[in-house]
Amino acid sequence: MTASTGKAPKKVKEKRQTPEERAEALRYNHMMYGPTAGEVRPSAKKTNFGASYLAHPKFQALMTAFKKGQAYQFDVTDKAKVCTIGTDGSHISFNGKTLFYSRPLNRHEENLLLDRLTAAQFQTTDALVHLVFAVLRSLPELGPSTLFYMNHQFYLGHETLEAGAAEQGQNLLMGAYRHQKTQDLPRK
Repeated sequence: MTASTGKAPKKVKEKRQTPEERAEALRYNHMMYGPTAGEVRPSAKKTNFGASYLAHPKFQALMTAFKKGQAYQFDVTDKAKVCTIGTDGSHISFNGKTLFYSRPLNRHEENLLLDRLTAAQFQTTDALVHLVFAVLRSLPELGPSTLFYMNHQFYLGHETLEAGAAEQGQNLLMGAYRHQKTQDLPRK
């Protein structure tokens, strides 16, 4: 009988890939063959539409003038192109085309309407997209909007903004907001 005085032979471990080696292998595979069926594409970066306007003093002056029924305008540069944003108190315009309308509802409130065709015409211009969402966010009385922007198009619910213009009309009611055109005087 032979006696074993040693330990059992060691099991040979497989060499594991380091994260750097794995990243390099993935990069090479993507370059040569493209992504595999099981790989998930990175999600699109979420953009906070309108945030750049909300804190800007010129936009705040525009909204104040719009609520008070006064005129105001300023210029914005978007991709080396100058765009004029302005109000005359009853509507907000972008490059001379009316984007938002204001219609009287009662003594203290007005309805805000969006011109679908103007929004659809300029929907690839970043300045207009941010302006639309900034106006909607600066009027909290309107509540949450069903309007959103994806793949360089405005959507209202599940359909594009211009698709609903044929059946429902050019103006889209966004809601009612409180204006500051009249001053409340105390009763005697």
